[in-house]
Amino acid sequence: MGSADGPKADETDGDARKARDTAVSERRFRFLVAGYAVSSYGTFLNMVALNLFVYETTGRALAMGLFMAVRLASGFVAGLVVGGLLARFSAKSIMLWANVGQGAVMLVLILAPDGMLTGALMAVSVVIGACGTLFMVALRSSIPEMVGEDRRAWANSLSITGRSLAMVAGFASAGVVVSLVGYTAAFLVDMATFVACAVTVALLPIAGGKGAGGSAPEAAEGSGSSGGSGGSGAGKDASAAKSGRRWRPVAFLALAAAPAMGLMVALRGVDAFGSSSHNAALPIYSTSLDASNPAVFVSAFWCVWALGNIGAQQVIQRYAQRTGRSVGALGFGYGTVVMSAAFIAAFAGFPLAVTAVIALIAGAADGLTEVAYTSHLQTLPATLRGHAFGLSATFENLGFGVGMILVAAALDRFSPLAVVGWSHGAAIVVAVVFLLRVAGVRRAERTGRAGLRKEEAVEGRPDRGDRDGAEVSGG
Repeated sequence: MGSADGPKADETDGDARKARDTAVSERRFRFLVAGYAVSSYGTFLNMVALNLFVYETTGRALAMGLFMAVRLASGFVAGLVVGGLLARFSAKSIMLWANVGQGAVMLVLILAPDGMLTGALMAVSVVIGACGTLFMVALRSSIPEMVGEDRRAWANSLSITGRSLAMVAGFASAGVVVSLVGYTAAFLVDMATFVACAVTVALLPIAGGKGAGGSAPEAAEGSGSSGGSGGSGAGKDASAAKSGRRWRPVAFLALAAAPAMGLMVALRGVDAFGSSSHNAALPIYSTSLDASNPAVFVSAFWCVWALGNIGAQQVIQRYAQRTGRSVGALGFGYGTVVMSAAFIAAFAGFPLAVTAVIALIAGAADGLTEVAYTSHLQTLPATLRGHAFGLSATFENLGFGVGMILVAAALDRFSPLAVVGWSHGAAIVVAVVFLLRVAGVRRAERTGRAGLRKEEAVEGRPDRGDRDGAEVSGG
C-alpha cells in the first residue's frame, strides 16, 4: 500500500510544482508584455511624430518616403541576420540592447544641432527599423521557452493585445502630443518608453536564444531531409553539414522543416503587400469622404479595427485556455481571406455604420491570423525558430516596402477601391492555394494513419493474417 501511495504523492507534488512554475512564468511574461506595450506606444507615436517632423524639416514629401524606405530596408537586413544573432546571444540581451539602441538614437535626435538634423534622422530610421525587427523576432521566437509550448497561443494573444492597445493610444495621442508640447517633448516621451521596456527586460529572467549555434545547421538539415520525423536522413545531412559538402542557408531550411511552412511565410509577405495598399489608400479615401477633416475617418477606422483585434484576442485566449489548442495553420489561411475581403469592402463606399462593422471584422481576422501564424512558426525546433522568424520579418518588410512603392504609383491613376482590390486580391489567391496545400497534407496524413491502423489490425488479430497462413500451410 505504501509503495502504491508513494507515486500518487509524488505526482501530486509534481503537479503542484508545475502549476507554481507556470504561474510564475505567466506573471513574468505579463510584466514583459507591459514593457513591450509601453515601447510599442513609443513606436506608434514616433511613426506619426517623426514623419511630420521629417516633412516639416525638409519640406518635401519625397523625404518622408525616403525615411520610410530606409526604415523598412533596415528591418529587411535585420531579419536576415537575427537568426544568427539568436544562435550566439541570449534573447534577453538582444531585446535589451534593441531598446537601448532605440532610446539612444532618439536622444541623439533631440540633441542634434540644426545642421546635423538630416543625418540624425537617417540614423533614427536605420536604428528604429533594425532594432524593432530584432526585438520582435527575439520575443516571438522565445515565447515557447518563456511560458511553455502549451501556453504559446495564450502568450501570443496577450502580446498582440498589448501592441494593439499601444497602437490605438499611439496614433490617437500623437497629434495631441505634437500640437500641445512640440516635437522635442514627443521624442522625449518616445525615448522614455524604450528606456522603460529596457528596464523591464533587464529585471526579468528571459529564456531563449543562445543555443542554436553550432548545431543549427545539423538540426536544420535533419529537419529538412526527414520531415521532422528523425531517422537516417538526419544523420546523413548532419554529417554532410559538418563536412561542408551540403551547406544550405539555415533560414530556408527552417521553412522546409514543416509542410507548407514556406508557402505560409510567402503568404505573410503577400499579406504585407496588401497591407501597404490600405495604409496608403486610407488617407486618400478619407479625404474624399470629408476633405475638411480627413483625419477623423482614419482615426475612427483604426480604433474600431483595434477593438476587433482585441476582441479576437480575448476569444483566442479563452479558447486556448479551455481546449489547450491553438488556432493552427488553417486559422491563418481562413483569417487572411476574411481580413483581405474585409479591407476591400471597407473602400466600397458603404454607409459609415456598415464600414464600422467591416473594420471590426478586419481587426478580428487580423488578430486571428497574427496568433495562428506566430503559434505555427513556434512549433519549429529552437535551433530553427529564430531563423524562420527572421526570414519572415524580411519577407514582411520586403512585401510592405515594395507595396508602398507600387501602391503610391497606382493611386495616382486608379481609385483606392481598385488598388486595394487587386493588392488584397493577390493575398486571397495565395491564401486559397495555401489552404488547398494544407488540406492536401492533412488528407495524406489521415490516409497514412488509416492505412497503418488497418495494417496493425490485420497483423494483430488471431484469426487473420500470418496466423491463418501458418495454420493452412501446416494442415
